[in-house]
Amino acid sequence: MSALEAKPAKKREYFHPDHLSVDLKKHALRGAGAVVFFNMSAYGIQMIGTIILARLLAPDDFGLISMVTAFSLLLQNFGVNGFTEAIIQRKEINHKLISTLFWINFVLSLALTLLLMALAPFISGFYKEPRLVSITIAIASSVIFAGLSTHHLALMKRNMHFYGVSAIQVSATLLSVILAIALTGLGWGYWALVARRIALPLATAVGAWILCSWRPGLPALRTGVKAMLRFAINTYGNFTVNYFSRNLDKMLIGWRFGTQSLGFYDRAYHLFSMSANQLTHPVTSVAVAALSRLCNNPERYRRYYIHALSMIAFVGMPISAMLFLIANDLTLLLLGPQWNKTGQILSIFAASLGIMLLYSTHGWLHLSLGRPDRWFRWGIIAFVVTTLSFLVGLPFGILGVTIAYTVSFYLLIGPGLWYASRPINLKFAPLVSEIWRYCLCAVGAGFLCWYILYSVDWTSAIFLELNVFIRIIVSFLLCGSVYLLLIIVAYQSVQPISQFKSVLREMVPKSKIGSSKKRGVGG
Repeated sequence: MSALEAKPAKKREYFHPDHLSVDLKKHALRGAGAVVFFNMSAYGIQMIGTIILARLLAPDDFGLISMVTAFSLLLQNFGVNGFTEAIIQRKEINHKLISTLFWINFVLSLALTLLLMALAPFISGFYKEPRLVSITIAIASSVIFAGLSTHHLALMKRNMHFYGVSAIQVSATLLSVILAIALTGLGWGYWALVARRIALPLATAVGAWILCSWRPGLPALRTGVKAMLRFAINTYGNFTVNYFSRNLDKMLIGWRFGTQSLGFYDRAYHLFSMSANQLTHPVTSVAVAALSRLCNNPERYRRYYIHALSMIAFVGMPISAMLFLIANDLTLLLLGPQWNKTGQILSIFAASLGIMLLYSTHGWLHLSLGRPDRWFRWGIIAFVVTTLSFLVGLPFGILGVTIAYTVSFYLLIGPGLWYASRPINLKFAPLVSEIWRYCLCAVGAGFLCWYILYSVDWTSAIFLELNVFIRIIVSFLLCGSVYLLLIIVAYQSVQPISQFKSVLREMVPKSKIGSSKKRGVGG
């Protein structure tokens, strides 16, 4: 047997996660709890890094990096958005199959790295910014580093070893932030941000190879790789069109209004997306892994999905209202007064956060049901709608583009969920019935709190005299309290709150990374 091949005793642990069938709900909730906990840690690290770097660097520096990452992140996510889902969703896999996929991904990642380097002069010419040539060539290395960790992390997620996956991501985030801050202190300027972009996937790859002991063997023929490649290509195809539709705004702003305007927009989008990612990214991996094992039980599948959608609405909609209230104060606290335009942009983004979280679940359905082809087709439709929205908003400046971004989610959510749910015969009416009261209560809480804090003379006079940090706390607590009261009134009971508390108890991590590692795939 080749020295690169996994031992037979461990093959079953990697490729046949039989232990998950014992109590799927428990594994899913514990996995989600672990990922949410670690993601909050990563969020805190990124937030601290953002606060420090925003005070040491200029909006122009962030705008430069955003111009390049609009292209580099598309290529960097080639294997991550494709092979990962294919490995998680497929019912049966084996060592030779995953090894073959690994080497295919490696060769393609290397080719994409060289392609991005070759595109450096064209990217520089598009933005009319000479500095982008060297920045693009440097950041191109992040593409191949990302490819090296894809299969190891996918195997860990397939086995629901989310502790290890999350620990890797938190550690990589911490190392990249520390490096960027240190290099900024040494006077590297925007090159510190370049180093951060490279260090994150590199540290992730190192951590993945340490915690997951699987090693690729030699590629082989007749392994059934073609079916997985079709799955991966469709998944990445959807990611590509969705990526362009969600990054076209940055490309247009950088091209039309320059690096400073893009810097303001990019930091607002960063604060907005970090908030959204605390719910979408942790839950998505767990949801796809869990729902993929329920495809043969449609009734149970539908019940799990509706319950998950309900919990996301319960949490996501009030967060959207809270972020709308605190957007300007949050920007002032984290970035400083020179970023005031970022606060205006963030307040508009906030109006779409809850809807975006709900809309993102359509991907769970497509992937878990093994229909990335439908997801790809829907992605093309979504791309057309989003692009038209941006083109309508562009003449009105960066605020017009921001409004267009927000409106696009409201246009897409209904058709998107309806189309995704058709293969499992999940009716649209039960979905609306499950979430509409959460949405209405969040909107009511947001507007009522805004009126109290900013429109009533005596309360606004007191509120605006408070320290910015205290204003954020007051807004958060007031909006949350009003929202819960409205929920009790709308449901005429505390049942939604009790259900959420029950889910939280199930999500509390009760095992350690070390104990999981003993079972086979780190984590």
